[in-house]
Amino acid sequence: MGSIPLDFLRLAFWILVVLAITAGMLVLTHLLGPRRPDPTKSSPYECGFPPFHDARKRLSVRFYTIAMIFLIFDVEVALIYPWAVVHRDMGTLGFVEILIFLVILFAGYIYVILRRAVEVER
Repeated sequence: MGSIPLDFLRLAFWILVVLAITAGMLVLTHLLGPRRPDPTKSSPYECGFPPFHDARKRLSVRFYTIAMIFLIFDVEVALIYPWAVVHRDMGTLGFVEILIFLVILFAGYIYVILRRAVEVER
């Protein structure tokens, strides 16, 4: 066993421990868990309301567009908060970088508005 470093053996041991615990939890949950199916648990969930159409119904492309726009601006907020915490330590270069970032995102926002991607159909 001289060719395998001791650190790798320790790592392999902990990986096996984690896998054993995970498998044990899954088996115990399957064996001891309650089995009480009912129609409410089996129905698709739509914000607490009963489903009003088939779950396999095709959605409009507008739905996916709005979802992607939400994700883009959500990531923007997630990136601006850490910058706001350390902006004084970053100096002028950090300010210019975040300014470029915001200009690019603002250009995307203007593009979305001009394409009328977020207007509600009536």
